[in-house]
Amino acid sequence: MNRKIIEIDEALCNGCGACVTGCAEGALAIVEGKAKLVNEVFCDGLGACIGECPTGALKMIEREAAEFDEKAVEGHLLEQKTPAGGCPGMKLRFAEPSKVEKSKAEAREISGQVIPSELNQWPTQLHLVPPAAPFFKDRELVVLSTCSPSASPDVNWRFIRGRAMVIACPKLDRTEGYVEKLTDILASNGIPKVIIVRMEVPCCGGLTMMVKEAVQQSGRTNLIVEEATIGLNGDLLETKKLM
Repeated sequence: MNRKIIEIDEALCNGCGACVTGCAEGALAIVEGKAKLVNEVFCDGLGACIGECPTGALKMIEREAAEFDEKAVEGHLLEQKTPAGGCPGMKLRFAEPSKVEKSKAEAREISGQVIPSELNQWPTQLHLVPPAAPFFKDRELVVLSTCSPSASPDVNWRFIRGRAMVIACPKLDRTEGYVEKLTDILASNGIPKVIIVRMEVPCCGGLTMMVKEAVQQSGRTNLIVEEATIGLNGDLLETKKLM
């Protein structure tokens, strides 16, 4: 049957994941840094996700497609164990009361102590750093998602120590110009390695996507790129080499 269904322009998609959150049926997912239609039967053709896309990568078209199946959507969302909206990063999570009380007690005990910071530069936000800042020169670069430091206490000493860093959120920041600035940073500072530190939620894939594009545009062929993924409970889930 011919009906309205979503179409995604991968060239425009920056992998921010806003459409995933905007789709109540869970029809969209971020796969390898790009929005993908999971299954035609999950798309109701109403286009609620279009308004969430900051780059104009989504549009409704009319083509031959399987009929929308509401029961299949219900089963899909149940299987994914996510709320309406489809994004696991939107699901509320709470620590066990005993863990909270223990943390509060420990905080009182160390309230007079200060844990030294490994940060050795300022500013840190990608919008604010000058591409030719001296703290980038010949040092490894950490591209840090905004949520990672609050999720994991290890981020400061594990990743920032001895390295330059920029911090960004592909979902909530205005990301226009981010790829271009990263390209300038990578092209002119002799940076030997980039480590992307991201959360496990789909929208964080946009950060990896931006770094990959910047590496390609920089013309660097000798640059090592790694991706470290932090779980929602703060654990380091995996570190893998991308380039």
